[in-house]
Amino acid sequence: MTTATFAPQDLSKRIAPGTAVRNTATLAWRNLVQIKHNPMELLDLSIQPIMFVLLFAYVFGPAMAGSVEAYLPVVIPGIIAQNALFAGMSTGFGLNTDITKGVFDRFRSLPIARSAPLAGRIIADTAKQAWSMAILLLVGFAIGFRLGTNVLALFTAFVLLLTFAILFSWTSVYIAMKVNEPEKVQIFGFVVIFPLSFLSTAFIPNTDGIPGPVAFVMDNSPVTKLVEAMRGLLVGGPVLEHAWVALAWGVGISLVFAPLSLAAFKKRA
Repeated sequence: MTTATFAPQDLSKRIAPGTAVRNTATLAWRNLVQIKHNPMELLDLSIQPIMFVLLFAYVFGPAMAGSVEAYLPVVIPGIIAQNALFAGMSTGFGLNTDITKGVFDRFRSLPIARSAPLAGRIIADTAKQAWSMAILLLVGFAIGFRLGTNVLALFTAFVLLLTFAILFSWTSVYIAMKVNEPEKVQIFGFVVIFPLSFLSTAFIPNTDGIPGPVAFVMDNSPVTKLVEAMRGLLVGGPVLEHAWVALAWGVGISLVFAPLSLAAFKKRA
């Protein structure tokens, strides 16, 4: 009796572009539908932004700007930017959860595009980030924040934020591919995102009075550039000079981490 051995087929070579798009859309929808079975994820996307807005506005607002109303144009764009960075960590967390629970092994056995699990996760998390930004703005409007520009500028702010978040999320994707527990992705978020967001003008109007070396780091931080561009789009002020630097930072980060992530992803897949 002989035993037949079947080598695994490279199914990705037989997947048409249109099919790959449908595979990606299906897996993106799968990641969004999971919220129905895990409502705590929706609460995390909603409650945490609300908590940050209220705490910063009412605790720091009177001390930083003299009143809550005066502080809102400063802090709302800053919290939106910070929240986008933390939300980007959820991409890596979700990917690593799928890997450690064996979901990726199941995907490997299906006749789908090899890129679909990764692309679907990124698209779904982008939609979640848009939801969080909308929640932040609605809470801001409820407590006194007012748009100083127009609807087109607001839409541009959404596009800028989501574009930067997608580019930056490659860092969490790479970490997710290299560690063996989802919690380690979260640790990376706290170790990197917290210093990065606070070493910026996310919660202060400018760096006046801050020691020179620290002020230099803050003024040239990608988060500062993103926040200042968001302020210009939402409240009014310079936009282009900050937006292109923020996007340049994002592109540079993705050029480093996207190839590393895809190489690690191929090894996993």
